[in-house]
Amino acid sequence: MKAVALLRPPYIPSFPSRPHFYCLPKRTNLPASCSSHRTESPVKAEDSTIPRSEEYRYQFYDDWFLDLFRNKMVKEVGWDSEKAGYDGLIEVASRLMLRRTPSDTTDAAVRILRSLFPPFLLHLYKSLVSPIGGGKLAAMMVARVTVITCQWLMGICKVNSVDLPDGSSWESGVFVERCKYLEESKCVGICVNTCKLPTQTFFKDYMGIPLLMEPNFNDYSCQFKFGVLPPLPEDDGTLKEPCLEVCPIASKRRGAASDMVIMRCPKA
Repeated sequence: MKAVALLRPPYIPSFPSRPHFYCLPKRTNLPASCSSHRTESPVKAEDSTIPRSEEYRYQFYDDWFLDLFRNKMVKEVGWDSEKAGYDGLIEVASRLMLRRTPSDTTDAAVRILRSLFPPFLLHLYKSLVSPIGGGKLAAMMVARVTVITCQWLMGICKVNSVDLPDGSSWESGVFVERCKYLEESKCVGICVNTCKLPTQTFFKDYMGIPLLMEPNFNDYSCQFKFGVLPPLPEDDGTLKEPCLEVCPIASKRRGAASDMVIMRCPKA
């Protein structure tokens, strides 16, 4: 997904993280079925009819990246959708979770990410580039490459500054204004198990760069923080998120038993 990580990217100006001007309330009171006794309700995402400040401009290489990523995913899944383009990719991502535990899905997604790169390239980057300057150079590089190569997948995103645990700040963040992958999949579990967790694992284990991803399930934004370690699973609130209100699976479960409430996405 970031196949040009070692190439020297062109300069991209950094931008501060944008406030979420159009968030709707985080919770609604619509019931859904679940064995849990918690009273959290599904997350209601921002109305998709609200106009965005920017629209992503198609690049000539976007189709190549999409085809490459989809082909690698199809090979892992052993199945392909009849739908073309991005819609087909989302169906394959959903199938990736079929008959797999969340952990198995995450492992499969890590394999997909690894298959996008020649093994020697990852080894060289981790060994030679990641140690430079305490990891600052590597983190800033991948942030910029992410913006260049991944907007076809995520939508408009920009480099921004992130605060590190030691109090310093690096221009190693990527702020996704409204993640297309989450918006189209409509699923917390797909976001967490096929994107957030495997991407964090891939960068830390195979490129030597800590990464924390913070998806916002209210407005579909996401903050990447290269150079920042993610919390332990038991401390990661993202893994405890309830279903999105627009999730088709959650809708069916709400209709099946209106006297129960949903605690978290059944796929997460």
